[in-house]
Amino acid sequence: MRYYLNVSGFPIKPEVHSGGTPCAKRVFLLSPANAGGKRAQLLLREAATFELAERLRERGLPLGEAFSFISGLYFRGKLAYASAFAAPPLGAPGVLVITACGGLMSPAALVTRSALCEISAAPVEASEPRYRVPLERDARLLHKQVGDDCEVVLLGSIATPKYVEPLLAIFGERLVFPAEFVGRGDMSRGGLMLRCVRQAVELNYVPIVTAERHGRRPAKLPKVTGHPNGKWHFGSKNVLKSE
Repeated sequence: MRYYLNVSGFPIKPEVHSGGTPCAKRVFLLSPANAGGKRAQLLLREAATFELAERLRERGLPLGEAFSFISGLYFRGKLAYASAFAAPPLGAPGVLVITACGGLMSPAALVTRSALCEISAAPVEASEPRYRVPLERDARLLHKQVGDDCEVVLLGSIATPKYVEPLLAIFGERLVFPAEFVGRGDMSRGGLMLRCVRQAVELNYVPIVTAERHGRRPAKLPKVTGHPNGKWHFGSKNVLKSE
């Protein structure tokens, strides 16, 4: 199946996590990047001449790399975090990406420009069959693979039913969410997850069925300088910037 691929190049997860249950079986589902935004239009423009767009047209890009460009800090944070802390059962994928009408896909899956357009063609709404039917199909397959003793961590919004409604019906109480996400915007979540990867500290997960889905905005993250590879730093607005 297409989502059996794995992602490499991210920090190795620790044996015991400081936030979640030690050594628990855990897989991650990442919400998709907005393929209708300005950065997506740049990447998909036929006349684009920057390296990433040319690779997408000529050879294809890993889905995770394409979405990281489109979404920026938020998706980069989700992908790095999930890759660091995934602990799937034997033979199951540790990280999967929700797509608009392509179901669940590996972030390592190679997509061409036309394929990226195809899997992003439907609105991400719980009432949209083009989105919901393939998502539920792949979620059921994943449920069979991971069984009932594995947590499924949703790294995406739980404030609306677009992810929660189809996934909760399949995974039930096993569908969890980082409690620290409540009240944070996308950029703050992305920065928080990258910080967790750097410090090898996992967030705290709570069942979505009983989770507080709305809350007061937490305090801003303090500034951080440096990065494991020396490439990134946090700016004054908690936005990760390239040096």
